[in-house]
Formats: sequence, structure tokens, C-alpha cells
Amino acid sequence: MREALYYRQDDKGIACSLCPQGCILSEGQTGLCRVRQNTGGTLYSLNYGQATAQALDPIEKKPLYHFYPGSRILSLGSWGCNFACRFCQNWPIAHGSPPVTSLLPAAAAALAGRLTGRGNIGVAYTYSEPSVWYEYILDAAGLVQAAGLKNVLVTNGFINPQPLQQLLPYIAAMNIDVKAFNNQFYQQICAGQLEQVKQTVELAARHCHVEVTTLIVPGLNDSAAEISALAEWLAGISPDIPLHLSRYFPNYKLDIPPTPVSTLAQACNIARQALNYVYPGNAGSEGLATYCPGCGCQVIDRLQALSRLNEKNCPRCGRSIPITGEVRF
Repeated sequence: MREALYYRQDDKGIACSLCPQGCILSEGQTGLCRVRQNTGGTLYSLNYGQATAQALDPIEKKPLYHFYPGSRILSLGSWGCNFACRFCQNWPIAHGSPPVTSLLPAAAAALAGRLTGRGNIGVAYTYSEPSVWYEYILDAAGLVQAAGLKNVLVTNGFINPQPLQQLLPYIAAMNIDVKAFNNQFYQQICAGQLEQVKQTVELAARHCHVEVTTLIVPGLNDSAAEISALAEWLAGISPDIPLHLSRYFPNYKLDIPPTPVSTLAQACNIARQALNYVYPGNAGSEGLATYCPGCGCQVIDRLQALSRLNEKNCPRCGRSIPITGEVRF
């Protein structure tokens, strides 16, 4: 165990201030995340140095389409989550008791370095919610950055501003889940709040590369008005933020039928009225290409691992395509 950051003593025990859940923990209790525990009046991180999954993935799998396209990244995850999404895609590690292996921060940074010969650009903290692995990531990210590699978060964005600001100097990119653009969905389906996630997106976009993912669940967050509001809000930050609208499939505690392909296509068309880069996800080979928003030229074909960019500019009209880092296709 490792003493946790961001907590204070409370009349009723310990008040955790890492995320907006604000759990008050009496002796022996853990928070909603299951990985922060009051032991003897001290808050401990129970998952420090515990990895449940690791793989060398294409960066596009995160998904990050405009960050070092064509590269690979070492993906690490632990266990625990500060949400309780009924459709959780990684519920065995987020909410179960998966087997773990010890991987201390120095070992993670060393492993990332050894993999650079296979196209690795850094470490992505993913699979379960990385913010509840906070102390570990803060330690590992500094070592990874010092080695000249990149740190990436794939996160639900439900973290308080102060711990996020402490972490952001080490983070090169984030994919942030905006589960829906209505707070009722967050409360009833995820046990969270929309407003704090919006604040994370807005803060992160000022400091690092940001892409956003929304899983489209039929009848719950797929209305035209909601998709339009989501896209217009993102466009107010930057119309160049890539938005990934992904197809839902039944999982964990939610058995609603899969998202119709036509619903996903309609959502993408609505979002494109405000945003320059909208990608359908979980839809086979659909959505793997990047098109110039100016002339419609296909500038990156991920299915064929082909880039037509001319120094990050459209080869047809010359428009600059916002890409962070080297294009490796």
C-alpha cells in the first residue's frame, strides 16, 4: 500500500478529495473506487504498483487519431473505478477482482523504453479508470517523461481540478469519455456528474492534446438535440477536437440491444455540423479515415496504413490538418 494524496481528516473519518465523489471513509472503509482505504486514520492507495493488463497497442485503439498517427503505445491498467457504469466494457478489472502483477513505476518506464524499437512512443494509462491509480501514475509519468517518452490518459474525466492540474504537466494526450450530454444519464447510469467531466475537458484542452469519446446508447443519450449540444459545446473549445462516437453493445448490467448503425451514422452527421473531425467507432472499417474538412480529400487511410498528408497539410487544398506529433503511416 502507498499513502494516498488528496485527503483530509473529517469528523466522520477521512474525506477523500481526489474526485468529485467526495467519499467520507470511516476506519477500514474504501471509497466507491474500491482502491482508496482508511487504515488507522491514513488514506492508502491499494492498487499502487499493481497492473492487471498490459499490451503494446496501436495509438488509434485508445482511440487517439490525431496524436502520433500510426505509432504504438504501451498500455497499462490496474483495477478500480470511481464510476459504476451499467454498460462497463472492462468490468472484470474495473469492478471485479482480477489477478495482478507487480509493476513499479521505474519498471514501467524501463519497459516502455525497451519497446521503442517496436514503435512505442510512451505509456497509456487505460483499461480501468486511471485517475484512481493516481499516485502510481504521478510517479510513473515523471519517469516516462524524463526518458523522452509520452504519457497518455484514457479516462472518464471525473477528477477534481487540483489533482488534475498537478498531473497535467506530465501528460501529452488524453482521450476523455463524455458518457452523455445529460446529467440524468450520468446519475442513473454511471453514478457520476456531467459538469465535472466538462470541466476536465475544458482544463485539459488548454494543456495537452485532447480527443473525446461518447458511447451512443439507444434511447438514453442518442437524441439529435443531445448530440448537437455535445458537438456545439466541444466546438466552443475548439472545432478541431476529434470526437469519437462509438457503437454500444450489451455488456455488464445493461442489456439494451446494440446501437443501430443508422443511429450512429445520424449522430455523426449531426456532430459534423459543428466539428471538423467526427469518427464512428465500434463500426468495423467505418470511421478509420481522416478527411480534410475543407475539400473532403482523404488525407489518412488507417485501413491501408497510408498517409497522403504533405507535411500535415491537405495535398489537394493545402489546409493544415491538426495532428500532434509525427505521422508514422
